[in-house]
Amino acid sequence: MKYFKKLEGDRIYLSPRNSDDVEKFTEWLNDFQVTDYTQRSANVMTLQAESEYLNNSKEEYAMVIVTKDEDKMIGTVSIEQINFINRTGTLGIFIGDKDYRDKGYGTEAIKLILEYAFQYINLNNVMLTVMSYNDRAKRCYEKCGFKEFGRRHQSVYMDGKYYDTIYMEVLKENFECNNIRNKNI
Repeated sequence: MKYFKKLEGDRIYLSPRNSDDVEKFTEWLNDFQVTDYTQRSANVMTLQAESEYLNNSKEEYAMVIVTKDEDKMIGTVSIEQINFINRTGTLGIFIGDKDYRDKGYGTEAIKLILEYAFQYINLNNVMLTVMSYNDRAKRCYEKCGFKEFGRRHQSVYMDGKYYDTIYMEVLKENFECNNIRNKNI
């Protein structure tokens, strides 16, 4: 697979997502180690369904996370639900390759796409949701500048229990931009 260095960081780069990665995404989206944290464990993802999603996706700012040393795709990050009038968007991310979790790759990917969102797309507010049991993700988001602004109690049913959905956001004025290594100005 050929990837393109749209946003280059220290250890990774972000490349536009494409339909050639459909098998890897289908594998990840049927893995409880991924889906329990993305609220998709109740879904069964077929190769055809994921192919249709990737081919018909209107998410203009969806990228795959690729390691610089191996050119290996390890996950995905995106800014979705963009409202250009209000200058808002929603962050989505997961590290699908289990060998690359808990090593700072997600943090680096988020910082890259947030800088892009704030400095190039001209967003002012990016939010996300995270499940109350996902302490690893909450720590990562806080490192990237996100702050909790709300909570919906017992809103997600997972593995026989109810969990809270935590809402977090980061504003452009509170985000430190100096993460993209291949920018020109």
